[in-house]
Amino acid sequence: MRSLRTSLLPPELGSDFGKIWPAAIISNLGDGAMLAAGPLLVASITREPAAVGAAAFVQQLPWLLFALFSGALVDRFDRRLMIVAADIFRATVLGALGIAVLLDTSPLWAIYAALFLLGTAETLADNASGALLVSAVPKDQLGKANARLFASGTVLQQLGGPPLGALMFAVGAGVPLVFDAVTFAAAAALIARVAVRPAPPDSDRTALWSEVREGVRWLWAHAGVRTLACSILVMNITFCAAFATWVLFARERLGLSETQFGLLVSVGAIGGLFGMPVYHVLEPRVGSLTLLRAGLVIETTVHLILALTRSPWVAGATMVVFGVHAVVWGIVSTTARQLATPEPLMGRVNSVYLLASVGGAAIGAGLGGVLAQRYGLAAPFAIAFFAMVLMTAVAWRPLRHVSVRPVVTAD
Repeated sequence: MRSLRTSLLPPELGSDFGKIWPAAIISNLGDGAMLAAGPLLVASITREPAAVGAAAFVQQLPWLLFALFSGALVDRFDRRLMIVAADIFRATVLGALGIAVLLDTSPLWAIYAALFLLGTAETLADNASGALLVSAVPKDQLGKANARLFASGTVLQQLGGPPLGALMFAVGAGVPLVFDAVTFAAAAALIARVAVRPAPPDSDRTALWSEVREGVRWLWAHAGVRTLACSILVMNITFCAAFATWVLFARERLGLSETQFGLLVSVGAIGGLFGMPVYHVLEPRVGSLTLLRAGLVIETTVHLILALTRSPWVAGATMVVFGVHAVVWGIVSTTARQLATPEPLMGRVNSVYLLASVGGAAIGAGLGGVLAQRYGLAAPFAIAFFAMVLMTAVAWRPLRHVSVRPVVTAD
C-alpha cells in the first residue's frame, strides 16, 4: 500500500516538484492570510469605499503595465533565480511594512506603494513559476502537477488562510504582514534548492519589445491557446462583473447575514477541493475537449441560476458546482498551454495569457458596480449569462485544437 507521501508526491513527478509544491503551499498560506488581513488593514485607516477599492486596483496595476515585459525577462534569465529574487524582495517589502504598521508609522500612501511593488514582483514570480514547472516535471505528468498546485491553492488561499489572517490581524495589524514575509522567505529557500537548470539563453537577442511581440504573435497564431486566452478574458470580465457586488447580492437579494455570507464564500472553495479528483477521474475518460466545453456550459448556467434565484440554498449549491468547474478548467487550460508552448517562449506566452486573465478581471470589476447600480443586483448575472452564451457558441469549435497530451516527435 502506498504511503501518504508517495500518494501526494509520486516519484514520476520528479524530485524538484517535491520542492516546488511545498514552496507553493507555504506562500499560498501567507497569501490566503493576506486576503483577509489586507482589506482589514486598509479599512482600519480609511472607510472611503473608493480608497479601499483602490488598494486592490493598485496591486493589479503592474499586471497591466509590466506583464508582457516580465514574460520576456523570464525567457531571458534563470527562472529559478528569478523566483528566488522576487520572493526575497516580497519578503523584504512585507516585513518592512509589517514592522511599520506594528509601530503605527505607516500612512495609506505607503501601503499603496508596497502593494504596487508586491504586484510588480508577482508578475515576475508567477510567470517564472509556470515556466519553471515545465522544466522540472515530465511533460506527461504536468496534469498531475497542476492538479496538486490548484488544489492546495484553493484550500489555503480560500479556506485556511483567510481565517488565520483575520485572527492574526486581531492580535496586531502588522502581524499577518510579517507572517506573509516569512512564508515568502521560506518559499525562496525551497526554490533555491531546485536542481533543474534552464537551457542557456540564445546568444542572438533582439530588443525586449521585439521579443514581447514574438510571444504575442505565437499565441495569436496557435488556435488552441488563442481560444483559451480569449475565453479566459471573457470569462473573467463576466465573472468579475457579476460578482463585484456579491456581498450586496447575498445580503439584499438572498437575505444573508455577514456570517452566512462568509459561509457562502467558503462553499465555492469547498467545491474547488473536488476539482482535483474530478479531473483525475474524468480527463482520461472523456478528454480535455469535453471538460472544457462542459466548463463553458456550467459557467453559463451558473450566471443564469444566480440571475433568477433568491434562495441561498440554490446559490450555495450553484457555487459548489462552480468551484469544481473553476479548478478543472484551470488544470486543463494550464496544462494544455504548457504543453503547446515552446519552452523558449514559455514566459512570454504565459504573460500574454495572464494579461488577458487579469485584464478581464479588472474590466469586469469596474463594470459590475456600474451595472448593478443602474439596473439592479441581478442584472450583472443576467448580462453575464447572455455574454457567455455568445462566447460558448464562438469558442465551441476552436476548442478542438486544445490538448493535454504531450506531442510525441520522431527520433
